[in-house]
Amino acid sequence: MPQKPTASIPERSSNSEADENNRVVDRDEPKTSAPTTNHQKIMAEHSGKDVLSSDVEIKGSIKFQKELLIDGKVEGEINSDGVLTIGENADIRGEIKTKSITVFGKVHGNITVAERCELKSKCTLQGDLKAARLVIEDGATFIGKSEVTSGTIPAKSTSGRPEVVRHDEPIKAAFGGR
Repeated sequence: MPQKPTASIPERSSNSEADENNRVVDRDEPKTSAPTTNHQKIMAEHSGKDVLSSDVEIKGSIKFQKELLIDGKVEGEINSDGVLTIGENADIRGEIKTKSITVFGKVHGNITVAERCELKSKCTLQGDLKAARLVIEDGATFIGKSEVTSGTIPAKSTSGRPEVVRHDEPIKAAFGGR
């Protein structure tokens, strides 16, 4: 079985030369480099997003800072002040707390989002959802309760009137005494 060259021991090809420090210098772009390495490098430079690919399985907690795309299986808690994308192949089982989330795959657990939650057309969410903004595309499956919050701490009212809060009760129940 052929082995890939390691980075610390460069191999010379027919189009390689040695420079004055006896380092290998390629005349042309190497055509035998590993495509996954170049692909990962390009993706990291292009999007700035960390990626857990579809062949990754994690049991435990995940914390990240900026952006994360999960396309594998995760069993555990996910916490961040960043942007989370759940890929089409993803299967998440656990609680998610993040700034913003876009769901393409499957989530079994509660989601709490400070800003925006987007459920795409082929996703499945089984759990409760709390977000400041919620977008649900046609075709998305959502089994649970949702709470759309203001996204900010409510200021105290100076008008003296109580703030109206609507729940799942019919409107006539609130004015039944009139």
